[in-house]
Amino acid sequence: MKLKNTTWILLVIALLLGVGVYVYELQINPQQQEIETKNKQLFTFDENEIKQLTIETKDTTYKFEKTNDENQPWQMKAPQNIVANDAVISFLTNLLVTSKSERTLTVPNNQKREYGLEEPLGTITIELDNKKQHQIILGQTNFQGEFLYAQIDPPSSSTEEIIINLVPKNFQYAVDRQSEEWIKNN
Repeated sequence: MKLKNTTWILLVIALLLGVGVYVYELQINPQQQEIETKNKQLFTFDENEIKQLTIETKDTTYKFEKTNDENQPWQMKAPQNIVANDAVISFLTNLLVTSKSERTLTVPNNQKREYGLEEPLGTITIELDNKKQHQIILGQTNFQGEFLYAQIDPPSSSTEEIIINLVPKNFQYAVDRQSEEWIKNN
């Protein structure tokens, strides 16, 4: 059985398309997905790089410092100098390194109040081992009540537009706590 020239041409085209799809699915697509995942991630540091946390709420400012003690890894420095509740701090640090931004918005700076960022729910300042600092300012919940508006590493100078991220509501639970919850129970 002899095949016509057009049949051979169609077979070659089909083969080339198959190879192209194969290369795209195994090589190019995973790289693009990895880039997209990193772009949505709030912060790019690891949990073990965090040296110090400062949490400012409407009522109080809490300061925590990592220790070298495996049994008591976090020490509260302010408002008291006492051993911190490791479970509560671990919940927060895990959120910081694993959370992703659901969506980003670019809005005029004069609309900060509408997102609850002028009088925030809380501000978390993170200091890393390499002395770099990061900050997340937590605003109010979105219309559906599923996410919080947040500003990640706000610019030091006033700009005309700001970038606002939608972050998990778990951040509200992580910072909106009673003073006793931050302290380790013996």
